[in-house]
Amino acid sequence: MAGTDLRAEVREFLSSRRARITPERAGLPSYGGHRRVPGLRREEVAMLAGLSVDYYVRLERGNLAGASEGVLDALATTLEFDEAEREYLFDLARASGPGRKRAVSPATTIRPALRRVLDALSDNPAWIRNGRHDLLAANPLGRALYSPVFDDPRRPVNTTRFAYLNPAARQFWRDYDQIAHDAAAMLRLEAGRNPHDPELIKLVGELSTLSEEFRQQWASRDVKFHRGGRKRLHHPVVGDLDLDYESFEIASDPGLVLNVYTAPPGSASADGLRLLASWAATQLTPAEAGDASVRPG
Repeated sequence: MAGTDLRAEVREFLSSRRARITPERAGLPSYGGHRRVPGLRREEVAMLAGLSVDYYVRLERGNLAGASEGVLDALATTLEFDEAEREYLFDLARASGPGRKRAVSPATTIRPALRRVLDALSDNPAWIRNGRHDLLAANPLGRALYSPVFDDPRRPVNTTRFAYLNPAARQFWRDYDQIAHDAAAMLRLEAGRNPHDPELIKLVGELSTLSEEFRQQWASRDVKFHRGGRKRLHHPVVGDLDLDYESFEIASDPGLVLNVYTAPPGSASADGLRLLASWAATQLTPAEAGDASVRPG
């Protein structure tokens, strides 16, 4: 999403969210007959949000510059935004404000202190990624767990690129359809935060060119946080693993996220992680175990 596309992005995002809400759901009377739009009309959104029709039409045409927090909150409430959608709307408004923001490129390396944090998490798979989903570094167990992703010849190592462009992704993630949807939604959320990042624009262009599935997911305008949950994997060495994950934003390095995976004690997945650790100790070189930029030979 290049900077010049911001107005179009605002327009498509607001109209797509408006289309999913029926008058009945919004508590409006339905008089029957054919409606030209699948959801709320612009004038209905304006009425529910306490805005003039002309002002809402101007907003939906992409002109968020100068919109107050109160106006944005009213829109988010009327259109039933979740937390990620609300944040995305505010990010679009900031990016649309006066004065073009300088592109901020996410980090591509990590500090030695963060490297030591990863190494200290020796019993659990862990890695650090940036907002583009580049995996910057991993501990040995994290490298072993995501070995199919790291084995992809494309660089930098990137989970979303792997999800859409490597056929092995469908076997690796047992809930592949959900993973693919979430990956595109998370990437769009990052595009709202940093719409002028040239490497992000390049990545979205690459995926849009090479993957019809990504194009469809991107066109949905969905956005999503990645904070915690469960991943169901099929590892090529140890088989099925059901793991819980938590994502921690690194306050000292804005834009970087630490992901840590765990298994319930005594579970089959905990046994699988121990087996995976043994495999990693014998199969991975020190460089492969700790450096996301190294491609195994």
